[in-house]
Amino acid sequence: MANEPTAKVALPTSRRGAKGFFSETARELRKVNWPSPRDTTRLTGIVLTVCTGITVVLLVMSGLFDRIITLIESGKI
Repeated sequence: MANEPTAKVALPTSRRGAKGFFSETARELRKVNWPSPRDTTRLTGIVLTVCTGITVVLLVMSGLFDRIITLIESGKI
């Protein structure tokens, strides 16, 4: 194992430094198809609704499991 060759990972290099990096980043961000404010609001509502639904389901399941375990521990089941 000690004689096995180690693979070197090639790291990307920037020939233009930090200024080049930020200008390329800005150029790429201009190409992004940003959603409209209406779409953003709609999708945020969907995410919040799904999160709320999952929270309710988990709370109900937690209560049911708690009740079942309490009944088992008390010897009623």
